[in-house]
Amino acid sequence: MLSSLLVESSVDLSFKQLLVCIVTSVLLGLLVACVHMYRNVYSKNFVITLAVLPVLVQLVIMLVNGNLGTGVAVLGAFSLIRFRSVAGGAREITSIFWSMGIGLATGMGYVGYIALFSMIIALFLLLLNTIHFGEKQKVAEREVKITIPEDLDYPGLFDDLFQEYTYSANLDSVKTTNMGSLYELRYRITLKDSQMEKELMDAMRVRNGNLTIVSGKVSTNREEL
Repeated sequence: MLSSLLVESSVDLSFKQLLVCIVTSVLLGLLVACVHMYRNVYSKNFVITLAVLPVLVQLVIMLVNGNLGTGVAVLGAFSLIRFRSVAGGAREITSIFWSMGIGLATGMGYVGYIALFSMIIALFLLLLNTIHFGEKQKVAEREVKITIPEDLDYPGLFDDLFQEYTYSANLDSVKTTNMGSLYELRYRITLKDSQMEKELMDAMRVRNGNLTIVSGKVSTNREEL
């Protein structure tokens, strides 16, 4: 079942073998697209690309007569162009490599092999997303901007609060605002419990004279990988 459908030379490829490989690529490409759409933010164009990519990769492999090295070199060039032009997340990159792997396998004739492994990968990914594997339930990273009057000595001003409510707190930047009458402090903190965020902000408001405090998520582009 896991052996190749094709003979050593793809010149003698029959229409039936070609049809089996194409149908397998199409069905497994749709499987990749469906798994990627499960509890994930996506665009229509991207999931269509995932569904079509295995057939395109299979075409390239068959055109080079099953020469895996040449096929991978050609596809690698196209994948580099894609990755350099659009910044993708870890899950997008995983789906792209999965689709390319399907095309490589069907292009070499290993239909049973890739069908079995695709089902295993699909079930594994669905399981991980269903059980929320890797998600931080209580611990949360935040970017906090605190405005204080110029007469406050900011070094160590909130250290006791950070020690009580956070695992870590780093002062990233300090800048003056409102013609130098105010300071804006930017901290990156890791909360011990996200439910205590309001309590921490209330405590900081007492220290900074009820001036503006902004707490938000850390930019996602630094945590894709």
